[in-house]
Amino acid sequence: MPVTGTDAESPADPSGADAPRAADRSRQWRKLGRAVAEAVPAAVIAAVVAVVLIVAIRQVQWPAYPSSNQLRALTTVGQFVALAMLVVAILWARRPATTRWPMLARPLSWVGLSTLVTITLAMPLGATSLYLGGLSVDQEFRTQYLSRFVDSAALRDMNYIDIPPFYPAGWFWVGGRLAALTGIDGWAFFAPYSIAALAVCAVLALVLWTHLINTDVAILAATTVAVVTLAHAAPEPYAAILVVLIPPVLLLAWGALARSPGEGWAAIVGTGLFLGMVAATYTLYLFWLVLTLVLMASAAAFGNYRRSAPADAIFWPFLRLIPIGIIAVVIALPWWLPYLWQVVRGGGLPGGGSAMHYLPGGGATLPLPMLSASLLGLLCLLGTGWLVLLARSSRRAAALGVGIVAVYLWVLLSMAATVIGTTLLGFRLEPVVIALLATAGVFGFVDGVRAIHLATNESARTLAMLLVLGGIAGAGLTQSVPATLSGDIDTAYTDTDGNGVRADMRPPSSVAFYPEIDRVITENLQRPRDETVVLTADYGFLSLYPYFGYQSLTSHYANPMARFEERAAQIAAWSKLTGPDELLAAMDESPWRAPDVFVFRTSPDGYTLRLAEDVYPNDPNVRRYTVTFPASLFDNNNFATELVGPFAVVIRR
Repeated sequence: MPVTGTDAESPADPSGADAPRAADRSRQWRKLGRAVAEAVPAAVIAAVVAVVLIVAIRQVQWPAYPSSNQLRALTTVGQFVALAMLVVAILWARRPATTRWPMLARPLSWVGLSTLVTITLAMPLGATSLYLGGLSVDQEFRTQYLSRFVDSAALRDMNYIDIPPFYPAGWFWVGGRLAALTGIDGWAFFAPYSIAALAVCAVLALVLWTHLINTDVAILAATTVAVVTLAHAAPEPYAAILVVLIPPVLLLAWGALARSPGEGWAAIVGTGLFLGMVAATYTLYLFWLVLTLVLMASAAAFGNYRRSAPADAIFWPFLRLIPIGIIAVVIALPWWLPYLWQVVRGGGLPGGGSAMHYLPGGGATLPLPMLSASLLGLLCLLGTGWLVLLARSSRRAAALGVGIVAVYLWVLLSMAATVIGTTLLGFRLEPVVIALLATAGVFGFVDGVRAIHLATNESARTLAMLLVLGGIAGAGLTQSVPATLSGDIDTAYTDTDGNGVRADMRPPSSVAFYPEIDRVITENLQRPRDETVVLTADYGFLSLYPYFGYQSLTSHYANPMARFEERAAQIAAWSKLTGPDELLAAMDESPWRAPDVFVFRTSPDGYTLRLAEDVYPNDPNVRRYTVTFPASLFDNNNFATELVGPFAVVIRR
């Protein structure tokens, strides 16, 4: 049997007497219905597989990953079993349609792919309760955001009281509500939720692939994208769930924009649904995807112009962006409405946000993974060649190529934006370009194997050699994922969790005192945590307990409505006051809700807060500085002070 090709899609312009448009529309809607009907059991199976594996792994007392190779070895074994299931699914999908149980390949592929994703992340993290990156830096604010929605379903800012959320809350809200349903603390739920969500979305991407291309190639493409996503996007889990879906969605979007008038409405709906999901999850990816769709519409319109199509066919791709946008807005509006309403009430957009003020070394150069001396680099190089060869003849190559062009255009614009004192965080799109090039590499491999197979008179030995070499390369790429993530895995073991435990069994950090600080606050104030505002520089405390903070970790994570710089100036001014009465008066005059609690570090000079200020375009982009409050500022009956380890907890009565 010849190797399956990768261009099994319908023609770009299927209009004609033998294909009535009404019948074609009916067929498309039926296909969409079948895809949705298949997606539901696929998601359920993936979720069950992920939960069962995570629970099973957590039942065993494993040695810490950084100090033992046991978890690494078991990860490899689990990956091998999962890959074996996927290979069987591919072989089964290639059997004749008359084979008994012809649809068995798809459920088997769902189990295999969800197993692969879960084992690759959950096994290395088997001896820790924390996710990749632990509770450090970015994961602090992500954990704080999820914990906010464990406490309440209301759309509230992760840190500041009485302010609607600025960052899209979709992924965090779902996780918070699931954690509340299961009764698990937000910090403890973050890891299993991140892993399970990625497993489910990888399988949903597979379902979409199987409705766009042949099942065997779909399994290969979905698996490859999942593996490279695990390696390069998993530490940012709400981005990873989008990355695995982006390659097939771009193919779907091309079908939505490049078809003749009256056709492709099912693809339009699917593209709009995904765009809405992105809008509710990750703003940066939303803007990039909008740019990609505009470029796609332009490419489709130019193609119609070159074929001397009627004028309406030239403008039709742009008109199709309208229903896509409407569907996306309907989905995104519930998540964005509170913030937009606050903007309207406030009379305009707030200023002072610095979320885009970050330019690491990787953001100053173009991401060129095809030049990496690795298996991934080879795969991306193969994909680059395939895209160049087939850009004008393959709809897949065109769709993926436009997405890649959009990434590089965004990265260049991000670098250029430094002239005006900001960036577009172009480096955050590197996982996207890797996923797209890896997808193209899969198609290039399949087409290359087919071409060589035909050129050698369909030699079975040659085909076997090529497939074995490809399988070995795939296994090597898969088992390299833990090594790529080693830094984030190590941090998950060296950080102290919400129970005051380090998974590497070494003495915990000062985080171990957080439960006692929480006890002191709750016993003194006797009210729910989400009614209390805490001023502290130990932001991990706010990640573990749903108190609101008076100030955020850095201005880059702060809600623009919170006026980070003005709050920082006010904190510094409070520290320079001479007595408790002046401090109380100044707090009462604050334009924002004043702190109910201060959690300081103790020092010989008084009580300290180690704060941060934005120093972009420097790298690092923050400068730490210390603000010291004299202990005498709280020598008043209106304050209660209690020392907890290295902390001084000051509560306003």
